[in-house]
Order: sequence, then C-alpha cells, then structure tokens
Amino acid sequence: MGQYQGPLVYAPAGPSATKARIDHVVCGLIAFRGAGRDAIVVLMQALPEELERAPGRGPTPTRARAAWTAETRASLRLAVPLALTQVGQIAITATDTVMMGWIGPEALAAGALAINVYLPLFLFALGIVTAVAPFAAQALGANRRREVRRVVRQGFWVAAAVGVPIAVVIWQARPILLALGQASDTAAMAESYVRPMVWGLVPALWFIVLRSFAAALDRPRPVMIFMFGGVAVNAVLDYGLMFGHFGFPAIGLAGAGAATSVAHMFMFFGLLAYVVRRRGFRRYAILVRLWRHDWSRFAQILRLGTPIGVTIIAEVGMFAAAAFLMGLMGTRELAAHAIALQCASIAFMVPLGISQAAVIRTGRAVGAGDRAGVGRAGWVAVALGAGFTTLTALLFLLAPWPLVGLFLELDVPGNRAVAEFAVTLLAIAALFQLVDGAQAICAGALRGLRDTRVPMVIAAIGYWGVGFIASVVLAFPLGLGGVGVWVGMALGLAVVAVLMLRRFHLRERLALGVPVFAPAQ
Repeated sequence: MGQYQGPLVYAPAGPSATKARIDHVVCGLIAFRGAGRDAIVVLMQALPEELERAPGRGPTPTRARAAWTAETRASLRLAVPLALTQVGQIAITATDTVMMGWIGPEALAAGALAINVYLPLFLFALGIVTAVAPFAAQALGANRRREVRRVVRQGFWVAAAVGVPIAVVIWQARPILLALGQASDTAAMAESYVRPMVWGLVPALWFIVLRSFAAALDRPRPVMIFMFGGVAVNAVLDYGLMFGHFGFPAIGLAGAGAATSVAHMFMFFGLLAYVVRRRGFRRYAILVRLWRHDWSRFAQILRLGTPIGVTIIAEVGMFAAAAFLMGLMGTRELAAHAIALQCASIAFMVPLGISQAAVIRTGRAVGAGDRAGVGRAGWVAVALGAGFTTLTALLFLLAPWPLVGLFLELDVPGNRAVAEFAVTLLAIAALFQLVDGAQAICAGALRGLRDTRVPMVIAAIGYWGVGFIASVVLAFPLGLGGVGVWVGMALGLAVVAVLMLRRFHLRERLALGVPVFAPAQ
C-alpha cells in the first residue's frame, strides 16, 4: 500500500499503480486536447478584433486601456458577491444533507431521492425567472426606469405562474418515486422532506427576481448578505426541528424541509423590505400597481427564460447520467466521482458568478447602444473566468490529496482505492474546469444579448450528442472506465465552449443584441 506523506503528497503503492493512472489520464488528455485547442484559437482570434473596436484606438490608447480597466473592475464588483451568493445556495442543501446523515443512512438516502425530484424542476423554474436580469439590465442601460419596474413586476408574476404548477408536481413526490420503483418506506420519508420544502419554492423564485434586479443596479451585496442570513436560519432550524432542540419538536426530515422553506421566506421578505426602503432601490417603486398585468412583458420573459431553463436541465441531466454510468462500474468509481464532482462544483461557483455578472454588463451595454462596451463586457468576463479556472486547475493538479482528504480519512486502508481514483479524476477535472467555466460565461454574455434559443440547441447537442455519447464510448467499448466518463463530459463541455465563444465573437454579423428599449431622451 502507499503511504501518506503529509498534507500535499500521497505516494501510491508501487510503480504499476502510478503507471496505470498516468496511462488513463494521458488517454483522456489526448482525446480532450483538440477541443481545448479550438477554444483557445477562437479566443485568440476574437481579442484583437475587440481591441480594434475599443474607443480611442490609435491616437489615444490610454483611453482604451482605461475603458478595459473600468470594465474589469465593474465586472469584479458584480461577480464576487454573486459567486458568494451561489456558494450560500449550495450551503443550504449541504447543511440539510449533513444533518440527514446524523439521523441515519435511511434518512440520507430518502433525502437524496427527494432532492432528485425537487432540484431539476426548481432549476428549470429558476432558469425561466433569470430572464428578468437581461431585460432589467437593458432597461437600465437605456435609462428607462419605468421599464425596470415593469420587468421586475412581471418577473414576480412569471415566478408564481411557473412555480405553483411545479410545486403541485413536487407535492406528489411519493407516487412519482413509487412509479420509479423505489421502496415505499423510502418514498414516504422522501415525501415528508419535500412537502414542507414546497411552501418555500415560490418565495425562492421571487428572491431570484430581486437578485436579478439588485444585480442589474450593480448592488449585489445585499443579496449576498440575506443569502448567508438564510444559510444561518436554515442551519439553526435544521438542528432544532430535526432533533428537537430549542424547544422545537423533533420531526426529522420534515424539519429539514420546513427549515429550508422558512429560510427562503426569510431571504425573500428580508430582501424585499430592504429594497423598498433603501434610496437606491426605492426610486424604482417595484411594488407599485403590482396587481396590474402586462401580458406582452410577461410573454417576453417566458420566451427568453424557457430556453435557459431547458439548457440548465440538459446540463444537470448530463451530470446525472454520468453518475449513473459510474454506478454501473462499482462503488469505488461512484464514490470517487462524487468527491471529484463536489470539488469541481464548488470551484464552478466563481465562473457562475462571473457569468451572472456578464449578463448584466452586456445587457447594460446593449441598452445604452454601446457596441464596443458589449465586447468589453463579454471578453473581460471570459478572461476573468479563464484566470480563475487556471488557478483551480493548478490546485487540482498540484494538491489533490488534501482536497480528497476533506471527504475521506486517507489513513483508513478501506478508503485508499477510492482516494486514488478520486485523484485521477481531479486531474481530468483540472481541464474540465477551463471549458466548463468558458461555456458558462459565454452563455451568460449571450443571455445579456437576449440570445437563448440557439445556445439552448448548442448546449443540448454538446451535452448529449457529444458529451454523453463520448462518455459511453470511452468508458465501455474503449475500456477507459470512469476516466472515459469524465473525458467524455469534458469533450461535450469543450464543444459547447467553442461554439459559444464563436457565437459571441460573431454577434454583430449575426445581428445579436438588438435593444428592446429605445434610450431615454
């Protein structure tokens, strides 16, 4: 067996184990190299043209540099709080999961099933509601304050119209799980968790509407603060309601669901109270004539948002299918996959925050009629994402054992095989990070231009037509196993990244980003 040599190095058992892992990774890198090279070529072709479009090019290069510097600062001010907000969202589910494990393996299994029913439907609704962001950003760019109010008001309407039917479906979690062949006891426990959680679904979507509004105003910090307040509320109520502390009854999984609902309500109503009282938000009067319908704006949000929701489901589905493929190989592969994917998912929160910032920055530039500003916003976001994902890739390559050690006791002999395979997958995840961040950020930049239908098709083809099929072929006929699954996913993401980069580069030729609102005089 190998020996643990401190926090940064773990030596595998013998040269044969090392060679086997290296062979797997090399095969994966050869398959991955071509698509990654194409993404770099597209980026290198695009940047010189964007610099040519920059204002002040030629006689006043200082002005051009100042514009790019200002864009970088503005994007960072938006992206950092938005990324931390995403971390907070993950923390709520993670807190529930940890405390379910304290109850026992049966509760943990039931909770996992419940989340698999709830999360895809919630993410689909979330994708639709995020269409508020580009509309609000373009209205602000055009200095059309009244249109901002109309967009936010109809965002609340869309959230309710989409959220209520989805809540009704989720309410039937037990029959759904029984129809899928799950044990009746487990299905009943899963339903006891998800039914209380349903009551917070629409407030959670309304919170997304307010998050989009605040981000469009370049004021994301209150959103981050209330998100972490929700994390604290959820943790305290989880502990109280699940185990009978602080004078609460011990109601197990139902307590976790109730805590999550209360946390979402706290976040929404707390942020709403803030924005209707603070001067920077109050002037938009987002609750004025809230009852008044605006079917044209309602339909616009729905048309723009539905492809976003489908795109999210396509990506989530690919990762779920990958987990299924790993499960066919054995417990070692599935456990290592879960560890590597959790590391990659946490690191992905920063590119996701940059992507959300790109929606706002490109949207505001479109609304202001600033074509050069659109390019700066998009390419600055791509550059920021590339810089961060390069750092995380280096972390995964140079220090994988401390990361794996967060999930497993490395000194326990029974954990050794899982840990070694997780390290192998983290080497693939290092490259995986680069293309995953690029495709997410480019998708955000295109959403700021209100371009969602073609990106939806690109995502579906890349994730399933390339990613999933490549995972199956590499894993089974070609014998790469779990490494093949991860290389296949990376190939799919790389194809999406290349096509998204190319589409943003050609945005003017494709007539993308036509303003919705005429600039105010």
